[in-house]
Amino acid sequence: MKTLILFSTRDGQTREIASYISSELKELGVESDVVNLHRCEELAWANYDRVIIGASIRYGHFHASVEAFVKKYQLQLKERASAFFAVNLVARKPEKRSPQTNLYTRKFLLNSVWQPDHCAVFAGALRYPRYGWLDRFMIRLIMKMTGGETDTSKEVVYTDWPQVARFARETAQLSTK
Repeated sequence: MKTLILFSTRDGQTREIASYISSELKELGVESDVVNLHRCEELAWANYDRVIIGASIRYGHFHASVEAFVKKYQLQLKERASAFFAVNLVARKPEKRSPQTNLYTRKFLLNSVWQPDHCAVFAGALRYPRYGWLDRFMIRLIMKMTGGETDTSKEVVYTDWPQVARFARETAQLSTK
């Protein structure tokens, strides 16, 4: 059986994290498929004994399709071992990197019909040159207010890759249902 890794990304960092998790699982002898949650129409759920969903936060919210996906496939998610990871810039601060201390993740889990067996929060990436002018302006303003990088010529990856590797190992050990 395989692990299904679904991701919802806006600027690509969540996709990179999902791919990294897949490579970590491969080293553990666990096969996986990485699929864009926004582009999957039909999933062969019977091929998977484990599912991981990763989603990024922009302006305090996950993409609406994440919640819609979870509602649509709640039975399939409950039938297998599952994990969730959130990606956001708030998590660049170590004290905001857990599901309990990350407001956005905590709120999502409290309101979700799905309760994953394992959960993590990862810091994302700041990619000023790739943003449109409005996002660049707004994100710079938020970063200034929160003590982050404000040089709009920079790209900064805050992701703690050893933390992601630990999450992959822990998820691989989840017992199948």
